[in-house]
Amino acid sequence: MKIIWTEGRRLSVLSLLALLPLLTVACGVGGGQEAPSQTAEDAPEGLAAPLPEDVAGLAGIAKTDAAPRAVAPPDGVPDPALASPGAVRLTGELLSPVESALVPKQKGRVGAVRVDLGDPVARGQVLLTLEPEYFELAVTRAEAEAQRTAAQLAEARRDLARKEELIAKGSVAQAVYDRTAATHEGAQASHAAAQATLALARRQLEDTRLRSPIDGVVAERRVDVGEALDERTVAFLVVQVSPLKLRFHLPERYLAQVRPGQIVRATFEAYPGEEFTAEVTTLGQTVDPDTRTLIVEARLPNPDRRLRPGMFAKVTLEFGGA
Repeated sequence: MKIIWTEGRRLSVLSLLALLPLLTVACGVGGGQEAPSQTAEDAPEGLAAPLPEDVAGLAGIAKTDAAPRAVAPPDGVPDPALASPGAVRLTGELLSPVESALVPKQKGRVGAVRVDLGDPVARGQVLLTLEPEYFELAVTRAEAEAQRTAAQLAEARRDLARKEELIAKGSVAQAVYDRTAATHEGAQASHAAAQATLALARRQLEDTRLRSPIDGVVAERRVDVGEALDERTVAFLVVQVSPLKLRFHLPERYLAQVRPGQIVRATFEAYPGEEFTAEVTTLGQTVDPDTRTLIVEARLPNPDRRLRPGMFAKVTLEFGGA
């Protein structure tokens, strides 16, 4: 039996698929030279009867369309592929615990830049220096003033000591002694003010050196030599990279099963086949009304600084214990 395709009345693929069982049985010998068709009874046990050549090519289409497709579990749904049934797979992101936008404490022109983008820095390390000449002159002047007032104070102290001896003998009037004592007190005050001015000048000179407040890396460099800076100019952005903060959103139904100290495992596309371990530190105190999730943060050690803030993570949270 042959299928004839006539103009305007072509059988659809679905119709042919529906006729396959009938075609398999009903197709007979098409001519004196053609071999007889094999029925289902003639087929060997365990094997399906062969299809006629007219429709044999359609069998593969039916088989392909019927094949099941594997679908990955959505975010926040327990994954049957995980070893532990009490685990859930989520997505997360790495964040820096500390980000410092560094601003100079003094106005001035940049004299030297000591670090560049991506450089590791230590707490207290000098990142740039302003031109120090004016600040050095201020220190020199303050030192001279402190020396002058120190000499005046020494003289006033000696004069007061002499007047004390004389007034004890009755050889000097009380008014003279009082004036000497007042002069001594004024000399003390002048010297104290000069010392404060000197300390301020030295502090301002030290502030021409911009230092890093944390251990981290330079995430942004925004200045160059010769630029004029003020107290509002951000010169560098320094971020902490060890340890890092791993943040992810947990469906509210798991709230009773998570606690600080719990172990979180994370993987990253940059390091296939490698797993990193973090420890839950913070649970969000509110649930997002739109997503019905709360924020969870974990501390992830990063001693070799291979991981970077902003990296995407695949997170597995196990509820079995810390």
